[in-house]
Amino acid sequence: MTKLRLIFLLPALLIAALSGCVPAVSPDVAAGPPISKQQAEQARLAVDRLVRVTTRMEPVIEAECRAFSLQRNCDYRLVVDDRVELPPNAFQTVDRRGRPVIGVTLAMIAEVNSDDELAFVLGHEAAHHIAGHIAQRERDAQKGATLLGMMVQAQGADARTVQEARRAGAELGSRLYAQDYELEADRLGTIITWDAGYNPLKGAAFFKRLPEPSQTVLGTHPANALRLDVVRKTVAELKSGTLKGHDLVPTLGLSG
Repeated sequence: MTKLRLIFLLPALLIAALSGCVPAVSPDVAAGPPISKQQAEQARLAVDRLVRVTTRMEPVIEAECRAFSLQRNCDYRLVVDDRVELPPNAFQTVDRRGRPVIGVTLAMIAEVNSDDELAFVLGHEAAHHIAGHIAQRERDAQKGATLLGMMVQAQGADARTVQEARRAGAELGSRLYAQDYELEADRLGTIITWDAGYNPLKGAAFFKRLPEPSQTVLGTHPANALRLDVVRKTVAELKSGTLKGHDLVPTLGLSG
């Protein structure tokens, strides 16, 4: 079985960064003022949580991924972004070889209050890859670029204006179903978190501490209350036995 590989930072830099005491520095530069024993202990516990939860989540994430598609690359890689100025954040992308990558910032590691919350964050990001959301948003962007470009071109616009319209169309297209994809990832992330033995309801409590996203038509994230509602409904289905872990994406039906 492949492993959800974790990229570690230098311990001293990681501890200092988690405590928020120093700016980002290169490994050969002094790390600034010493941190307290309490801060060092908090950082150690945060790193221990990351390793513990990652180890437990890895086989479940891989199993869910492979259950959905034998062709999809399910060899996940977890990276820690060590830029201390970044806010709490997690993201999913793919590397040049098509390998799925889950990234978390130092602030995110420090922000989560429980193993359940971290598990839910990892499950949510893993779900984006399983559901193929990057490819879907790329297709949405291409459709938007083509449509708006053709409309402007039909009006006799010059090549530069058409190109600008295509860029604008791509941006609009990529955002059109973004909220649906987030809700799909919340639902599938709930299933993954549940199957790993964590409590998705406690994990989704993280939403309650997030700023409310701007509720515009083309906003990329839905309202926090709506996301929590998706988690609650999914957990209710899991408890009742009407939804099984490996039912996965075909049961989601959120973005059509």
